[in-house]
Amino acid sequence: MSIRIVTDSTCDLPAEVIDRYGIRVVPLYINLGDRGYLDGVEITRVEFYNNLPTYKVQPTTAAPPPEKYQAVYETLAGQGATEILSIHISQALSAVVDTARLAAQEFKSIPVTVFDSQQLSLGTGFLVETAARLAQAGHSMSEILSALNDQIGRSYVFAALDTLKFLRRSGRLNGIASGLGSLLQLKPIMKMYAGKPDAERVRTRKRAMQRVVDLLREKGPLERVAIVHTHAPIYVEELRQQAAHLLPAGEILSMDITPVIGAHIGPGAAGFAVITEKKP
Repeated sequence: MSIRIVTDSTCDLPAEVIDRYGIRVVPLYINLGDRGYLDGVEITRVEFYNNLPTYKVQPTTAAPPPEKYQAVYETLAGQGATEILSIHISQALSAVVDTARLAAQEFKSIPVTVFDSQQLSLGTGFLVETAARLAQAGHSMSEILSALNDQIGRSYVFAALDTLKFLRRSGRLNGIASGLGSLLQLKPIMKMYAGKPDAERVRTRKRAMQRVVDLLREKGPLERVAIVHTHAPIYVEELRQQAAHLLPAGEILSMDITPVIGAHIGPGAAGFAVITEKKP
């Protein structure tokens, strides 16, 4: 039995993790005007975030067509995979899961299970890594899915956003934005848990950063923590300092959030992706 893992470019996993486990990543599209770019392939994160405030037209994003997933599934089947687990960004935020399910239904070579991570960024990425590690160790599909469902209940992503402007422009996140009021100077705190996006609002950036640290404290004890941000190294360092007493020993991963998500939340966002410890 050989189970292979497929995901999409919103997972934000480091390249070395993707390579270590042979994870296949299907890139989403970032549309700038009338030109589309493959996320992580044809446009870099640094380039995107440096230019985001000056784009004349709001960038849009799109899921790949089913044929893109089917091509990846076919390649893995040809490499000897007997099953495929395809893990993707929350259905509440993107059409990716629906598209992958359509591709899986039409793919007949080997069984494909499509799994809604109910998360975004490294909230999804940590689930993908867990699945790949268990698959490599020879666990069955049912064992992997059981572990993922347990991890979903312990996975949280929350971040302070620098502005409401990009949320207001986002079709996917209009519901969140509408609940935050009309004052653009407010600093939103975006939260994601179990497939349910939510948000808070505070008056200043300082309070927003403190609230993110408070949320980290509330989630403890923690099994795993990473900093996620939209190309905001100054805020990343600020979070490291403010949350130093809460972070586990050792290196704390820090990842730029994919432009596919950054297009909707804007530059200057910073927060955490965490997995809480299992309760005894």
